[in-house]
Amino acid sequence: MPNLNEVELQNLKHFIEYQNICYEKLKNYSDYAVDPQIKQVFNKASQEALNTSQKLISFLNP
Repeated sequence: MPNLNEVELQNLKHFIEYQNICYEKLKNYSDYAVDPQIKQVFNKASQEALNTSQKLISFLNP
């Protein structure tokens, strides 16, 4: 991985924070969903947000 400059590092941090917020919100929506199909959609979307966050973090720890 090439060295990241300060702006790129800051952007990566913001992307990770955004994905973590999405994960928390979608997980919360899933917890309150009554319809099993809607619950499944929110669970899948929250897991995708978590996976994306983990992938972005991996750029920081090669």
